[in-house]
Order: sequence, then structure tokens, then C-alpha cells
Amino acid sequence: MFHRLIAPVALALALVGCTATPAPPRPIEVKVVVVSMFEIGADTGDTAGEFQLWRERQKLDKRYPFAHSHDLYLNPNTGVLGMVTDMGSINSATAVMALGLDPRFDLSHAYWLVAGIAGVDPEDASIGSAGWAEYLVDGDLAHEIDAREKPADWPTGYFARNTRKPYDPNKPKPTGEVLHLNGALTEWAYQLTRNVVLEDSPALQETRSHFTGYPNAQRPPFVLKGDNLAAMTFWHGKILNEWANRWTEYWTDGKGQFVTSAMEDTGSLQSLTYLHPTGKVNKDRMMVLRTASNYTMPPPGMTAAEHLLKENDGYAGLNASVEAAYRVGSTVVNELVSKWSVYRDHTPAQAP
Repeated sequence: MFHRLIAPVALALALVGCTATPAPPRPIEVKVVVVSMFEIGADTGDTAGEFQLWRERQKLDKRYPFAHSHDLYLNPNTGVLGMVTDMGSINSATAVMALGLDPRFDLSHAYWLVAGIAGVDPEDASIGSAGWAEYLVDGDLAHEIDAREKPADWPTGYFARNTRKPYDPNKPKPTGEVLHLNGALTEWAYQLTRNVVLEDSPALQETRSHFTGYPNAQRPPFVLKGDNLAAMTFWHGKILNEWANRWTEYWTDGKGQFVTSAMEDTGSLQSLTYLHPTGKVNKDRMMVLRTASNYTMPPPGMTAAEHLLKENDGYAGLNASVEAAYRVGSTVVNELVSKWSVYRDHTPAQAP
């Protein structure tokens, strides 16, 4: 009799348990993640940092709390997700890793677009210009001896780990010093956007007029291809600019060319690289667009300290570079979203 009573009770409890625990919601498929690094003040309605134009113009209105420095924002209709990592490679790496592991989102087919401002080498471009990078070079992983104590025949006190001198040809295999983006995807993005008209203004014209002897620095803003060096230290000046060029050439075996300086992108790609084998993300779908808010060295007649302190009072090309990041970057985002039936399973270079 006891067993005949227990069986129906157990069945009822099991049925109650089943109905009380609904299945978890299906992850939201994300088509494009727009990665910005900072915002100024509020996300809307005031001076725009890297995120604001994306939030407003792409209608990223659905907020998702995020255990990092800034919440996530999604347009549920387009599948475009915006994030702010905060500045520095330690922040970008942890933010991208956290998003990549977030069970609320399906990122397995997502494209990742880094769209942020940068310093620019006046040998290559003018402020307000936009550069697509193929190589990301890290400017922090190294040995360093203060220049006042380095051997007299060394060009710098900065040299690769496990080598014996600056630019030692017997360098070890990279362990984070250089990362290579999908070159075909970078070229596709460049070709799609190379004729985008970028904002110019009397203020930009006045600033670039001082860079006599640097014809590319005096051009109106334009779109180009050029590689990025990421370092946690905000460096500046002609000597360090020469180092950035040589350091990039060294780690890319001459295949890359330093054009823009920033702080985050090696961290972002490194996280995607670690996540890639899990199938949660595809590291070969990351693109890096950096737009020039300032020059990496002073114009003739001004010291590095004078120029850096002046820029710290407000980047001469901030507004133009933020606008350029959106104009150029949104051209790529809109193309991917509008042809998602093709680009979901095939990158543009592979599309039938």
C-alpha cells in the first residue's frame, strides 16, 4: 500500500519540477560586434566619444548589463551589438573575453569591428584619416634599458625579449608581440570604403598646415591601409615615432608598416585567438579601423613635450576622427547586415 502511494506522489513532484524550470532562452545571434574603447560623459546627447555615434545612429537601444566597465547595447532588428572596453590592452582583453563567454549571445558567426581613434604617423596620413590594419604589433612586450645607460652603439634601449640587442635578427618566435588579422577581409573592407568622403574643416586644415615636409600629413583626410602598434604607454615624439616604425617592421618581417598608434587592439585579438578553438567566436572575422585624432610627433619647430601637452588639452582631430570611424565603419557594418544570408556562412572574400 505504501509503495502504491509513493509512486503517484513522486510522479507529481517530477511533473511540478519540470514545469517550474523552463528551458534557458535561446542565445541571441549577433551579426556584428562594434568594439569601441571609451566614451565621454553620457552615451548620447553630449560630446561624442568612440561609442556615441554608434549608439545613436545604429539604434543600439536594448541594454544588457555587463560585468565590465560599460554595459552592452544591441539593435535586436539588425543584430548589431555595441561594446565599450575601456582603455588599455588589459581592459580590451578582459572585456572581449567576457563577451565571448557570455551565454546570452551567439557570436559564432559574428564579425568584430574595432572602430577607434588613434595617433597617426605624419609620414603616412593626416588627422581625420582612417586606416585599416592588417598587422597588430604590441609595444609593451620587451626588454628595456634606460637610454642614458644603453651601450653607445645601440639605437635604442628597447629590444625584444630573449635577444641580445635591438632589432636582433635572431629573434624568437612571437608570443604576442605581433598578431595578424585576416588579410583578405582587411583588403575587402578597404576596397569597400576607400572612396568614403571624410570630414574636413578649417581647424584640421590649420593643424596640418604646420607639418611642412610631410605631404601626406597635409592632405585632406582619406582612407588607407596601415598597421597599428598598441602600447599601454601614451608615447610621443620623433624619436619614438622612428622606433614605432622600426619595431613594426621588425616584428612583421618587413610586411607591415606602422601608421597608427593605440592601446588596445592586441588585447582584443589575443582574446579572440584564445576563444577561437571553442567555436564561440571566429578570430578571422575581426577588423581594425583606426582613425587619426592626433599626430604621433610634433611639427617642425615644436618640441615633443610642447606638442604632447597641447594635445592633452584636446585632440585637434577628435571630432573628425570619431565621425570618420562611424562613416567608414558603418559602411562595412551595413554591408554585412544587408547581405547576412551570404556573409553569415562566408566571409566576403569567400562569398560565392
